[in-house]
Amino acid sequence: MNLLHYFRALNGIVGREMLRFVQQRERFASALVRPLIWLFVFAAGFRSTLGMAIIPPYETYILYEVYITPGLIGVIQLFNGTQSSLSMVYDREMGSMRTLLVSPLPRWFLLTAKLLAGTLVSVLQAYVFLAVAWFYDIQPPRAGYLDLFPALLLSGMMLGALGMLMSTFIKQLENFAGVMNFVIFPMFFMSTALYPLWRLKESSVLLYHLAEYNPFSQAVEMLRFALYGQLNTYAALYTTAALLVFLGLAIWGYNPSKGLIQRKGGGAE
Repeated sequence: MNLLHYFRALNGIVGREMLRFVQQRERFASALVRPLIWLFVFAAGFRSTLGMAIIPPYETYILYEVYITPGLIGVIQLFNGTQSSLSMVYDREMGSMRTLLVSPLPRWFLLTAKLLAGTLVSVLQAYVFLAVAWFYDIQPPRAGYLDLFPALLLSGMMLGALGMLMSTFIKQLENFAGVMNFVIFPMFFMSTALYPLWRLKESSVLLYHLAEYNPFSQAVEMLRFALYGQLNTYAALYTTAALLVFLGLAIWGYNPSKGLIQRKGGGAE
């Protein structure tokens, strides 16, 4: 196998995911509806509440823009990673995952390529969301849109790897709702996506520590700094470490001789 074979495989996997995304327009719409509702409804109330407090109006607007918007970008990527895990369970049931993983290319490369394909979809969704937010007067520095791209790739791959890992535990599509209730929603609400850490600490010290060590919180903080042209080194390293752990466990889980798929009777899938 040479580099050309790897490139063709990567191109095919990414192209298939993009084609699936284009053909499933409702998936694109549903991915944007949730954060837009938070942006137009909840966030407006959040700004109003802060405005009634002792915080000056300008600082209120900054808190609204700096904290809410990057947090909602993280929400898009979090639920896209969940959607990717759902599609992997579906592909496993239909047999297409078997076809992919029995190719002569290394299993780690195939799974990483599929992860990258899903991440690129989430990046596209994030930029569409930012375009809509621009008309809502959420206008970060123009350079921030470029600085955000590598952060989106890293955070998207970390959350996608988490979704891939979850797909090794989900045997049937019917079990997906349980994963949403016990993994995705706690990860979202116990994070800094909507509130800064200092506000969480005022409410509950336990919630503060849970949010502080939540990988999703660190991904959001990385996006928050990147959108304004800054690098949060700790958040980037934390997100990278979480990516390596989740992806390594997912690759092990899809190993037909050692992983979770074999233990659950999934055979060579």
